[in-house]
Amino acid sequence: MTRMEAKSRRRRPVAAIAMGAAAILAISLAVLRSVAAGPQASPPQATGYLPSISDLMIATVQPRHERIWRAWQDGNWEFAAYELGNLRGAFNRLGQAHPTEHDISLTDMIASVTEQPFKDLGTAIRSKDDTAFAKAYADLTDACNSCHQALNHGVVEIRVPNRTSASDLGVNSTSRD
Repeated sequence: MTRMEAKSRRRRPVAAIAMGAAAILAISLAVLRSVAAGPQASPPQATGYLPSISDLMIATVQPRHERIWRAWQDGNWEFAAYELGNLRGAFNRLGQAHPTEHDISLTDMIASVTEQPFKDLGTAIRSKDDTAFAKAYADLTDACNSCHQALNHGVVEIRVPNRTSASDLGVNSTSRD
């Protein structure tokens, strides 16, 4: 072994210790800054991006609407109840993110059209009543479409899924004549 190789081997543990100490120091400084900022400090925001109403509908509302129906079809009442709670939450977050649309209170509109269907769906799910579920689900679907009509988005039509459909979304088509 040459002297250079021996020196290099001796430096490795020192370099590893130095890197470890630097990492511990960086973590300690981050923790101290956080503690010094106090409980009132708010976490930094990643971006100012706010998903559009359409983004939230497609990403959070529509899949839950469909999963409630699929859970019912599979006789999985527990999952249907779970998804109904998630659907309520998704609509609440939508209203918080976009309180108004076309000078209409979106929060009030959502509440007015979903309150009764949500109540009826919850009752049908708890009692495991297929007939009541089918009616309440159809009523919720109609409520969704009434909102789309009121906001001039009638081209977006929600439908009761069927076993062969990949989605609950129907698109009203108009002739290109």
